[in-house]
Amino acid sequence: MKVLITDTGSVFGHALAMEYLNSGAHVYGISPRSNDQLNKYVNYNHLTHDIEKINQLNNKLNTFLDQVKVFDLVVLNADAVSVKQEIRKTTTDQITDAININVLANKIIIDVLLDNAYAIYQIVAISSGALISSARGWNAYAVSKSALNTLMRLYAREVPETHFSALDPGMTGRADDESEPGLSPKKEHPVSKNLKEVNKKGNIPDPVYAANYMVEAMGIILQEESGTYRDVRDLFFSPELSD
Repeated sequence: MKVLITDTGSVFGHALAMEYLNSGAHVYGISPRSNDQLNKYVNYNHLTHDIEKINQLNNKLNTFLDQVKVFDLVVLNADAVSVKQEIRKTTTDQITDAININVLANKIIIDVLLDNAYAIYQIVAISSGALISSARGWNAYAVSKSALNTLMRLYAREVPETHFSALDPGMTGRADDESEPGLSPKKEHPVSKNLKEVNKKGNIPDPVYAANYMVEAMGIILQEESGTYRDVRDLFFSPELSD
């Protein structure tokens, strides 16, 4: 199995990379800094690059992935969270910065992959419920994540051989966590009991556990229509899984 993960330098991206490396997958990571723990794995390849530098991203990726022709999974994990403030106080430069990282960089990555790889089985963009709630203060972040979800739907229509989706990882300690919905399925999914516990206010799962349930969630969403956006909590606690 070959997996590409952006921002393996983040806490969640690093844990996700470790999850796949320990399962025997070949992982290709991208982040501004290399990581000694990940580099110890012979099945880990790293591109040191900040995807915020979108003008250099195309050439860097083409060189990095020159010999790769198949990816089973691509996780677009890198994102930029804007300073929380009212949208009317948010500058156009701040919106542009968020869109560059959360949307345009991901488009560049997808296009390079589609041009260079014979097969891409699944692409998952890490999204946020902020775009649904549009809660006051999310400003450029909510705007960019909404655009990201649309981007996934557009690719899903044009590239049917690849499964596209956008997933909100929920309780990972990421900056976009903003709610703790009540969960009461009749019969619990295998991870439901633990997820209900970590769903309590102030009880956020450690990155290893978050990566574990995200791996499961990415498998579940493959059964849904390409282009779908879901919150991982909905995947584990939907009526279909609780009956």
